Amino acid sequence: MRTHGSAAELEVRRRIAGELLLQGKSVAEVTRLVQASWSAVKRWKVAVERGGLEALAAKPHPGKPSLLSPRQKQQLVKILAKGPLKAGYTTDLWTCPRVAEVIERTFGVHYHVDHVWRILDALGWSCQKPEQRARERSETAIADWRARVWPRIKKNAAPKR
Repeated sequence: MRTHGSAAELEVRRRIAGELLLQGKSVAEVTRLVQASWSAVKRWKVAVERGGLEALAAKPHPGKPSLLSPRQKQQLVKILAKGPLKAGYTTDLWTCPRVAEVIERTFGVHYHVDHVWRILDALGWSCQKPEQRARERSETAIADWRARVWPRIKKNAAPKR
């Protein structure tokens, strides 16, 4: 399991361990001091012996490049901000399948529906669940019920055993 912390924080820990190893501390002692596993410290020791402290530097893991350019992502945000109704949908609700459809229609790029949420998250959009409320809902009737009926029901409720 990966240790918690950013790449920079973990690099600092590795470099501290590397410095301690260069000072002649044992693997067991460094393990205790930096709170790392014995196997990790042993790996770091070999890396330091082969390449110095620079061998402990964090290595970027860029992953697959995005199919959308930064400019296209800005365009997508503008389209999403205008709303689904402007994009030709019958309801005012963005869903991942709809966003995937808009991306494909506008930019000619196909994303799987299950991946679209990652794009939206990276753009600062979050999942919103619409409130389920009846159309017949009467706020004044609810307020009246809370003020008159609920206190009476609460007083007459049998005590819990």
